[in-house]
Amino acid sequence: MIKNDVIVLTTGCAAMACGKAGLLTPEAAARYCGPGLAEVCEAVGIPPVLHMGACVDNSRILMAATAVVKNGGLGDDISDLPAAGAAPEWMSEKAIAIGQYFVASGVFTVFGTTFPISGSEEVSKLMYEELEAVVGGKWAFEPDPEKATKLMIDHINKKRKALGLDKSRERVLYDMAMRRELEAVE
Repeated sequence: MIKNDVIVLTTGCAAMACGKAGLLTPEAAARYCGPGLAEVCEAVGIPPVLHMGACVDNSRILMAATAVVKNGGLGDDISDLPAAGAAPEWMSEKAIAIGQYFVASGVFTVFGTTFPISGSEEVSKLMYEELEAVVGGKWAFEPDPEKATKLMIDHINKKRKALGLDKSRERVLYDMAMRRELEAVE
C-alpha cells in the first residue's frame, strides 16, 4: 500500500507486525514508500504506517476519517474518502464485528483467510454487492494479499478520481501568516 502512496493506519496484531518490520518509523518512508507519500511523510515527520492502538481501537480510525470529511472538507461522507479497510489475517470473531462497523460507516473493507458468510449466496450478494447502495461501504473477500491490495488500491484510486485528487497541481507550502489569512476568511 505504501509503495502506491497510500498511508496506512493500523491497529492490533497488524501494528505489531508493522513495528517489527520497521514501518512505524519516519525513516521507513524513504525506503519503502512511493514518491508522493515519502514526500508527505518527510515534510510532516511521520512514518508511513501509523499505529492507532489495539484492535478494538479501530473507532479512532473512523474518527480520523470523520474529521477529514468534517474539518478537512474532503467529500460529504466517509464513503467519499479514498480509503479502505482490511483484515487480511483476522483471527477472532470481533474482527468481523469491527469490519461490519467499518462497512456500515461507508468503508470498503477486505478480509482474507476465511469468511464465514461464503456459504450463503444471498448473504454474499448482499455483503459484496448490494450493501454499498445502502450504507456506502461494502465487503470484499480475497485471501491473496497481492490481489487484496489491488482491490483496495483500485477502490482508493476510484475515490481519488471522484474527488479530483488524481490531477497534479502546484503545491503551496503555507506559512503561519497565510494560515491566519485563511482562518480570517472563514
